[in-house]
Amino acid sequence: MSIVIRPATPTDCGIILRFVRELAEYEREPDAVEASEEMLAAALFATPPAAEALIAEQRGEPIGFALFFHNFSTWTGKRGIYLEDLYVTPAARGSGAGRALLVHLAGLALDRGCARFEWSVLDWNTPAIDFYRSMGATGMEEWTVQRVTGDALVRLAGRA
Repeated sequence: MSIVIRPATPTDCGIILRFVRELAEYEREPDAVEASEEMLAAALFATPPAAEALIAEQRGEPIGFALFFHNFSTWTGKRGIYLEDLYVTPAARGSGAGRALLVHLAGLALDRGCARFEWSVLDWNTPAIDFYRSMGATGMEEWTVQRVTGDALVRLAGRA
């Protein structure tokens, strides 16, 4: 059965949130999702949008999504695409939906003149790592993600 990739619409915010929650569950952080449908709608459909989303469908039913935004590399002098979330429902894994979403995003990156297409993956998620490597991705082993959030963000901003 063929996979259709399409841009998300405002009516997709409920399914996107459901997929985000399922992804959080898979990533062992079921209580970490703070987003709401309204927050997603405001971010994805603002002018300009904070991020964009794609929906993967099979037989007209949503089976996965990708949420991404542009970043910028001073080294290349060009934008890139950063994939924040990629999720395919357990029942649809192996259907080609994940591959179709990545192929679509790679095409968008080329069409938009981007120098890079990148994302992060949890180090214990070997099925995803193996899948990404099979598609030509390379790990940036020498780089680690750094994050400041919550009270630490408030303190860093000098507002505590």
